[in-house]
This record gives sequence, structure tokens and C-alpha cells, in this order.
Amino acid sequence: MALKRSRNHKVIAGVCGGIAEALDWSPNWVRFLFLLSFLIPGPQAIFYVVAWIIIPKENRI
Repeated sequence: MALKRSRNHKVIAGVCGGIAEALDWSPNWVRFLFLLSFLIPGPQAIFYVVAWIIIPKENRI
């Protein structure tokens, strides 16, 4: 499955939901791990915004 921003598991832009669907994980776990990553210094917020721009939306079916 190609990486797409999720329309079903969307809180802000669907990035974490799309990653969860691609990995067949729970979207809540991906969101939790992403928020947990903010305890480590780094460009997490920039990654999210770039992913929001680069990763295409899931097609409507």
C-alpha cells in the first residue's frame, strides 16, 4: 500500500493516520509515538508539516 494521508483516521491532516494505515498499525499508537517523540529534541513539527505538503490525500471511494 502506498503512503497516503488518511481521510478516515484524520485528526489534523491525516499524516499519522496514513502512516498507521500503511504500516497496518493503530492510528492512536502512531499519534502517541509521534507526540512522545517531542521529548527528544529535533525537527518533528517540521517533519509533520513537510509530510502534510508532500504526502497526497487518499482518494475518495
